[in-house]
Amino acid sequence: MSTPPEQTERTAEEPTLEGEYDPSEVEPKWQQRWVDDETYVYEEPEGDREAVDPDTVFTIDTPPPTVSGSLHWGHVYGATLQDFVARFERMRGQDVFFPFGYDDNGIASERLTEDELDIRHQEFERREFQEKCREVCATYEAEFTEKMQALGVSIDWNNTYQTIEPRVQRISQRSFIDLYEQGREYRQRAPTIWCPECATAISQVETEDDERPSHFHDIEFSVVETDEAFTISTTRPELLPACVAVFVHPDDDANQHLVGEEAKIPLFGQEVPIIEDERVDMETGSGVVMCCTFGDQTDIEWYQAHDLPLRIAIDETGTMTEEADEYAGMGSDEAREAIVADLDEAGALLDRRGITHTVNVHERCGVPVEFLVTEQWYIELLDKKEEYLEAGRSMDWYPEKMFTRYKNWIEGLQWDWAISRQRSSGIPFPVWYCADCDEPVMAENESLPVDPLSDDPPVDSCPECGHAEFVPEDDVFDTWATSSLTPLINAGWQGESEGMTRPELYPMDMRPQGHDIISFWLFHTVVKCYEHTGEVPFDQVMVNGMVLDENRVKMSKSLGNIVEPDSVLEKYPVDAARYWAAGSSVGDDLPYKEKGIVAGERLLQKLWNASRLVDSLAEDAPEERPADLAELDRWLLASLDAEIDYVTEKLENREFSKARDSLRSFFWHTFCDDYLEVAKGRVREDDDESAKWTLRTAHRRFLKLFAPVLAHATEELWAAMYREESSIHQSEWPEPLGIEADLDAGERALSVVGALRKYKSERNLALNEPLSRVRAYGEGLGEFATDIAGAMHVESFELLDERPEVETVVAGIDLDYSKVGPAFGADVPDIESAIEADEYDIEGETLHAAGHDLDAEMFDVEEERRYDGEGDLLELDDAIVIVG
Repeated sequence: MSTPPEQTERTAEEPTLEGEYDPSEVEPKWQQRWVDDETYVYEEPEGDREAVDPDTVFTIDTPPPTVSGSLHWGHVYGATLQDFVARFERMRGQDVFFPFGYDDNGIASERLTEDELDIRHQEFERREFQEKCREVCATYEAEFTEKMQALGVSIDWNNTYQTIEPRVQRISQRSFIDLYEQGREYRQRAPTIWCPECATAISQVETEDDERPSHFHDIEFSVVETDEAFTISTTRPELLPACVAVFVHPDDDANQHLVGEEAKIPLFGQEVPIIEDERVDMETGSGVVMCCTFGDQTDIEWYQAHDLPLRIAIDETGTMTEEADEYAGMGSDEAREAIVADLDEAGALLDRRGITHTVNVHERCGVPVEFLVTEQWYIELLDKKEEYLEAGRSMDWYPEKMFTRYKNWIEGLQWDWAISRQRSSGIPFPVWYCADCDEPVMAENESLPVDPLSDDPPVDSCPECGHAEFVPEDDVFDTWATSSLTPLINAGWQGESEGMTRPELYPMDMRPQGHDIISFWLFHTVVKCYEHTGEVPFDQVMVNGMVLDENRVKMSKSLGNIVEPDSVLEKYPVDAARYWAAGSSVGDDLPYKEKGIVAGERLLQKLWNASRLVDSLAEDAPEERPADLAELDRWLLASLDAEIDYVTEKLENREFSKARDSLRSFFWHTFCDDYLEVAKGRVREDDDESAKWTLRTAHRRFLKLFAPVLAHATEELWAAMYREESSIHQSEWPEPLGIEADLDAGERALSVVGALRKYKSERNLALNEPLSRVRAYGEGLGEFATDIAGAMHVESFELLDERPEVETVVAGIDLDYSKVGPAFGADVPDIESAIEADEYDIEGETLHAAGHDLDAEMFDVEEERRYDGEGDLLELDDAIVIVG
């Protein structure tokens, strides 16, 4: 049984309910107090951590925001949804582990540093540049911390990490060494997805498709022996110097005679074989295609399948190589235009037409990628696609539909994971190579973290050939190779043999993240953690959508439609923004609409004003439940029990919008508009102990139910009204009291009260104006007769045993003149006169008037309910009320 605490006298320093709610004072006060009091710190277990019951700990694998600039609405939205879960689970008795990380290694932080300081990373020795990165990132990380605290997110600030800090570097390097020893990593010179702008290899997950304008060029090729001409259509004529073969589909009868011949490449003159292959798209262009090393994924497949030679015409910076002859040194775009002009002059350009086509670009900078042959480190993925799919199936997905994205990504994988990057900001590979035989030498675990550019190798001579000179690896890890380890970072993973310093944290309970990084972060985390532990890293995945502008367009600086969080929070309470964030189904994109925040602000005022009223009515409420709890009170608490069950279920399923909307409606309408108005009269006129206890008990439970969303206002009200030492966010989540009541009859009684309130309002009567006589018919109203009469000041309230006779009569006929006019013309006035004089009949769906028959689509019948007895009839869905 839930009972109010013993009341004590307020002191001047304690919160009070005087005046209006002032979020500008309340919210910063509690944000600072939560941090100072370490309200949300994870309680480290004592003794054997292996023996900790995992059901008592709830762990959240929070996404570390990339340190590439200021926090945006996406961060605010995602972090707020995570906080709803953290606060809910904490109130349910869980020891919540809610850490915060800063993803400050990799290309994003590097580009931020270059832009901020107007430098290039190639100008500095690696450690020197990394120090500059850390200085720049530290400023933004301090801002991240300040903003997250200002949003009221219940993060444990004793558990933070940076992905570039030494501890994390050690874990990341240890992961690399362990996977290498398992045989899951390899180093290979092979075709690589390359970004010319960032001058680094990237993985398949870092590319995206972009629709761009281009041109299709019809170019004339010739057969070497016969000089027969044939046409190849291409969007990339600058790749002609890299052409190593021509392909024809085996079913292409028109071009089959070319197979086995050799083709001469226009302008560049190399002679290449004409080969058949089923991968040719016969519907594009002439059906004959050139294979260049490399233009796309198919070129790579042909190169490998047919053992073709390698011709590299574009280098790592997007510049034409010596293979391009006179075009060497040009950028690829410049070379394209020059080659097209020369083809035209030579008569080999048959046509050039504008098109829009899909281009594969680097998601980080938007520059089209190239496919180059470089030496990179890879993690094997393709041989275990089914295992990674099964790992995804074992997790609970909120919403379930997001598993399809994970599944589609894995099924579409064509590359192993390239984890090496040719950058300066990142975690170094802990590898040296023998200068003679190229044998890799790994760092020793106890020396980690290391930087081969600065540190010596762990051996004096090559274990393979005995050579004494070594070449340090100068690449760094892909950012995701480290951020994919966040569950292991949080659990204190020491390596395959040493285990974890915090085993109770792994596997983690929930991975929250945006749907845009399912293929980045989620998939790679499953891969890394599964390979290291043999376990799926988390039990459930909560995937949020993106924040859009009011027109449902993705926010973008280039479009000028970004709304800065600071500008919103200067105008509105944080709790109002939190209310807005709870307004979308998880996984769906959420448009930023100021009216949603305004609605949250109104709810805060409603909660504050209702709380003040409850406090004035029930400050001296009894501690124990009265033995003779009134029926209406029983009904309110039983209805609240049902609402608690509903809200709890929806929060368990991460259906925040359904929980929010149902709770708001129940509180605003059922409690405030209906019950509170009735209880107010009972307390003020009769000092009703049952009403006072019910008000206090229900109010405490409402505060707890609202607490995960309206974090600051509920804390202030909890402290002001109940003066308990601990935070409301450390209190117990409400459980149903188990009170039984006739819920339908109670709803019916309050609908009668509402109807009488409306009756008075429409007649400009004060709510406390007495009504001499009211009669009512409705099942179960007898139990609530006293409450109805008292609330609406009814002098004589009678219950009717039988339903009063009420008949439905025709109140009027509305003609559709767009149909009646053309049909009856000059006779329309006669029809109108007959209707006005009630000289008409309705037979079935036909109206007979003035000698004419009108079909059903020509008229509408207005009906009204008529009561011929004494008094004014108020007819409700399941009750009838007669006033007078």
